[in-house]
Amino acid sequence: MPRSTMIARVSDGLPLAASVDDEQTETDLAEYKQQAKLIFRRLTTSAEPKCSIESGKCNLHYVISNGIVYLTITDKSYPRKLAFSYLDEISKEFERSYAEEAFKPALRPYAFVKFDTFIQRTKRLYQDSRTMANAKGGALDKLNEDLQDVTRIMTKNMEDLLWRGDSLDRMSTMSTSLRDESLKYRKAARNINLQALYRKWAPVGVLGFMFLILLWWKFW
Repeated sequence: MPRSTMIARVSDGLPLAASVDDEQTETDLAEYKQQAKLIFRRLTTSAEPKCSIESGKCNLHYVISNGIVYLTITDKSYPRKLAFSYLDEISKEFERSYAEEAFKPALRPYAFVKFDTFIQRTKRLYQDSRTMANAKGGALDKLNEDLQDVTRIMTKNMEDLLWRGDSLDRMSTMSTSLRDESLKYRKAARNINLQALYRKWAPVGVLGFMFLILLWWKFW
């Protein structure tokens, strides 16, 4: 299940809201919450908009929407589709409630602490696949169909960010480059297939055309 959730502004990393976790969760996730703050500091407007970051026994998933980053910490075994579906619901409700207030310059940290009520209610629905399926009937299948394919979401290892100093901006560049290369490959493959068809059927077409001319000349 989503064990903890944090919301911050991308421009300056200001924390806007977070789930109010119990003492045990605070202890268990203390290291991961520090890592989440590191991620907030490294995010910019050109960073990858959706990302999963692997770190020990947990994963940190985040979504950037309209200048706000929504991050949740889950167990490693928790399905990524559900994690990003959860973040999608959190982001939509937060924007609906606080879209204008979130960018006030004199805003204090955790100004929207009351948003925890919605976070806790949504978190309970996403405890596991069976709970969510029971709560929403057949909505889980539709939800998964509507979600962007998570295999296309960038995955990063926390060690790369901590020790190698990899930038989250660089991830966006890499992702864009991979998509561009993929498009080039598909276009090249399509051209090769067309050329193969031309080579295969062109002689037949030429012979057929010559045969038609011969028949026209003979019977005209």
